[in-house]
Amino acid sequence: MRLNEIGEHNLIKRITRKAKNRNVLVGIGDDAAVIKTGKGKMVITVDTLVENDHFTLKWFTPKQVGMKAMEINTSDIGAMNAIPRYALVSLCLPKTTTLNFVDGLYKGIYSVADKYGIDIVGGNMTHGHEIVVDITMIGEAKGKIPLRSNARPGDYIISSGNLGASTAGLNLFLKKKSGFAAVKKKHVEPKAKLKKAYALAKYTNAMEDCSDGLASEVRNICAQSKCGAVIEWDKIPVSRETIKAAKAIGLESKNFALFGGEDFELIATVPKKHLSKVKGFVVGRITKEKKIYLKKNGKKEQLEKAGYDHFA
Repeated sequence: MRLNEIGEHNLIKRITRKAKNRNVLVGIGDDAAVIKTGKGKMVITVDTLVENDHFTLKWFTPKQVGMKAMEINTSDIGAMNAIPRYALVSLCLPKTTTLNFVDGLYKGIYSVADKYGIDIVGGNMTHGHEIVVDITMIGEAKGKIPLRSNARPGDYIISSGNLGASTAGLNLFLKKKSGFAAVKKKHVEPKAKLKKAYALAKYTNAMEDCSDGLASEVRNICAQSKCGAVIEWDKIPVSRETIKAAKAIGLESKNFALFGGEDFELIATVPKKHLSKVKGFVVGRITKEKKIYLKKNGKKEQLEKAGYDHFA
């Protein structure tokens, strides 16, 4: 059997085992691991960018590659209601890589590090056929951690902002469509939403960042919380500029929101009593039934497709 036959999430299940150290509070299965320390809780995440998969130098500058690598890890730390503190940067570089590329890459890395007060404290380098940027980030938990496993039936599903722009930008690049600079920028310069994450964390049961699309994030939360959901098509938030961009290339913007990803807004579940205290868009409800449905035009259909999968 090959990886494209079982998919990313089944592969993760296959290789996962329960941590033996009692200081591991959260292991594989959330945006980051959580480790109990003498003074609090340490939050650790890792993410990898591979050339010609997660980025291409046809439309990314070296600085933008470095910025993206840092922002996406910062987003995971924020989704755990933690403060990013340290990062380790590992690189795989072809021997023909220019110093200009490396200088630009680190200009992006350090610009984001300075923005959030993160120190680069180590890493590794090796050579290969394509550029790979792998970052491990360590943060400190601020307080309550809204784990994926904490959603409860009856919770409202909230998106902290509009979705679909990054995937719209990617498709504009792929189809060589001119214009729509603001939408394209959403793809090459994604931003972590730390302030939104910290504000939401006070009132949410579960939360994660939207890296693989709304459908994928809701599926992850439901799988960990052993529940289901109904997502309402009409309530999926998409900006006017994203809608226009999608129409210009003959595609549906809400499919970008559901199945695209890399918007790095927060997807959270909020109990009714706290709904008036949070800012965002209600996109559905958590249910007892362990299935995920999409409600469209008054009809509910089970949602089989579930966002970006690295091995699909």
